[in-house]
Amino acid sequence: MKTFPASQLIINADGSAFHLHLKPEFLADKVILVGDQDRVNMVASFFDEGSIECDVQSREFHTITGKFHGKRISCISTGIGTDNCDIVMNEIDALANIDFATRTEKSEKRVLDIVRIGTCGGMQEDIPLGTFLVSQKSIGFDGVLAFYKDRDKIADLGFEKAFVDFVGYPKKAAVPYVVAANPELVDRIAKDDMMRGCTIAANGFYGPQGRVLRVDLAVPDINEKISAFRYEGQRITNYEMEGSCIAGLALHMGHRAMTVCCVIAQRKIEAANTDYKPRIKELVHTVLERI
Repeated sequence: MKTFPASQLIINADGSAFHLHLKPEFLADKVILVGDQDRVNMVASFFDEGSIECDVQSREFHTITGKFHGKRISCISTGIGTDNCDIVMNEIDALANIDFATRTEKSEKRVLDIVRIGTCGGMQEDIPLGTFLVSQKSIGFDGVLAFYKDRDKIADLGFEKAFVDFVGYPKKAAVPYVVAANPELVDRIAKDDMMRGCTIAANGFYGPQGRVLRVDLAVPDINEKISAFRYEGQRITNYEMEGSCIAGLALHMGHRAMTVCCVIAQRKIEAANTDYKPRIKELVHTVLERI
């Protein structure tokens, strides 16, 4: 049985996880992840009256645990980027599967259902603004998964090679990895009224997503190539910034995870909707009903 010293698992004086400041007893088996810490309050506004157990804020990490129609749910903000998601995924797994009192791995493992709700940019002309898009596969530009053992065992290596070759991916960038969301969770959340696709989790908002301001791109036509790419009947549908790390680490840890986003920008026709909050609220309510 693994034991975790203080240098590996940092536990605060009050018995909470180092970054999240969340205690083990306050983590539900159903977890909603959002980027924006203020969105946690919006999710919690749907919780049953009087059901909130904890409301904890530390840096960009905000957690509220409560109940929706009797279902116990934790909503946690990750902030922007897969680096933050590496922190959140490891700490919620530790809260679920490590005994904080003895610093030992629990023999009986908890399996978490983890749904990221976010916003994204569509990469195909037939994906309208406001679409709810579920990531069946995530393509990580961030390289986080390469720091963990057996990265290749959970990745779609054929997809990766075809993508790198077709796009002319920058040689000095981290090799993209491709991981699948949990199919049961995808079916439960998406049902038959959400679009499903393959999503790039970019490691930046500007250059890594093909935006040009004052510094030119290494691959100037990268978005045109991404839109044209096909692999075994699959195409890349959208950009976001967190889903790959969440899906990949969930596969390693034995949890069920997926990402669903509302399309608020259309990269092909250069359109965007900044008044997307009502649509996000609708998506949140739908996920709460189905998780």
